[in-house]
Amino acid sequence: MRNRHALPIYLQISEMLIREINAGRLQDGERLPPERVYAERLGISVGTLRKALEDLTEKGLLERVHGSGNYIRAQADVQSVYAFFRVELLEGGGLPTAELLSIDRVAKPEDLPPFGSSAEAHRIRRLRRLNGRPAILEEIWLDGAYTDRIERRDLSESLYRFYRERLDLWITRAEDRMSLLPVPDWAPDAFGPRPGAPCLCATRVSFARDGARAEVSRGWIDTEVATYVARLK
Repeated sequence: MRNRHALPIYLQISEMLIREINAGRLQDGERLPPERVYAERLGISVGTLRKALEDLTEKGLLERVHGSGNYIRAQADVQSVYAFFRVELLEGGGLPTAELLSIDRVAKPEDLPPFGSSAEAHRIRRLRRLNGRPAILEEIWLDGAYTDRIERRDLSESLYRFYRERLDLWITRAEDRMSLLPVPDWAPDAFGPRPGAPCLCATRVSFARDGARAEVSRGWIDTEVATYVARLK
């Protein structure tokens, strides 16, 4: 059964192509394969592909030339569901998906950077995959003042999209710090590094548009699969 909180297929394809462009795997001016060939390669219908290409065209990343084909138009600062997502496959790109492991409202632990006004937070644990490969183990702490309760059925594939649409919380910037931290004991078997093993970890503090520290997260990255990437443009 398809995850009802996953992005529509056409938007997944659009986001995948945006990440391919950002990673340099699709170059400015590059012509995409013919639509029927490309749709077959991606395992989707031509209609779904065309919707994805329309989305890219609206974002200024694609030029559709009648009788010639579809051409990449790379540019910076593109609106994207995963604009803040900095982890890519070692070869670049990769479509993120999320498996929710647990969600609980608990007291904030003392070892987190200070954030928010509540003594409690919503702790969201997820396993993130890139193109289906387990790559990142996430623990996200959303300040409890933004909502009393979050149900599993409420969460969408993109948390920041869920924040905007359901909580009217807009994350406008984030600060990441990299360190080595042991993999937590709640890591599922699907995640490569074993509990207790040192692992590259990104600790992020996310800021709302009013400047408040709304969220803190930790992401343990399987460096056999993926890497953290920050591009300066």
